[in-house]
Amino acid sequence: MTTIELTRFRVDPSQVSALLSARPAMLADFQADREGFLDARLVRLPGDEWLDIVTWRSAEDFAASRAKGANRPGIAAFFGAIASLVSAEEGALS
Repeated sequence: MTTIELTRFRVDPSQVSALLSARPAMLADFQADREGFLDARLVRLPGDEWLDIVTWRSAEDFAASRAKGANRPGIAAFFGAIASLVSAEEGALS
């Protein structure tokens, strides 16, 4: 079943350019290295918060990706621009 990952995080205003600059390489790394990655949308919220909505083919694919962490340069650069995690949730697409 298709799985949706919802990750809400804070970015210091001085790091917004770094976050946005790193996004294309992060997505390319996900395409190359993450089995079951389907797509991702980044939403800017009020108060220096962002929401990343990532679609996975299955919960198993998402779990395998999570286990890899920031194992590639584009992913590490994107994660490095994040100041703090607000919340992380997972759900099945109905």
